[in-house]
Amino acid sequence: MLTYAHTMARYNRWMNRRLYDVCGRLSDEARKQDMGAFFRSIHGTLNHLLLTDRLWMGRFTGEGYTIQSLDQELYADFETLRAEREYEDNRILEWVASLDHETIEGDLVYTSAVSPEPRRLPFRLALTHFFNHQTHHRGQLTTLITQQGIDPGVTDLIWLPEEA
Repeated sequence: MLTYAHTMARYNRWMNRRLYDVCGRLSDEARKQDMGAFFRSIHGTLNHLLLTDRLWMGRFTGEGYTIQSLDQELYADFETLRAEREYEDNRILEWVASLDHETIEGDLVYTSAVSPEPRRLPFRLALTHFFNHQTHHRGQLTTLITQQGIDPGVTDLIWLPEEA
C-alpha cells in the first residue's frame, strides 16, 4: 500500500502538470465554457480537483479544510489555480512520504462535507478513493480537452516517467 501511495502521488503530479500545460494552450473563455460536464467546464473541473484534494488532505492530516460546496471556485485566475495545484501536489508527495504501515492499517475518522455525521473508514480505502477520485475527474478533463480539439496525450499510469 505504501508503494501504491508513492506511485499514485507521483502519477498525480505528473498528470496534473501535463494537463495544466495542455489547458494553458486554451483561452480563458474556452477553459470556462460550459460544456455540460458535471462541474460544467474545464476550469470548474480543475477547481473541483484542487478543492477535493485539499478537503481530503485536511482529513488525512487532521488539519481540516472547510468548503462551501463541491463546485466552489477557489481561484478564477488560471495561473493562480495552476500554482496552487503545483503546491498541493508537492504537499501530497511530502505527506505520502510520511505515511507508515500503522497509519495505513488503521481507520480514518472524519466529518463529511455533505452531512454532519462522523464517518469511519479503513484508511487504505480512503487513500485509494483519494487517488481514484483524481483519476476519475482527470478522465473527464481529457474528454473536455479533446472536445476543444486538443489531444491531451498519453495518460496511462504505465507511462509515468519513473516507472516506464
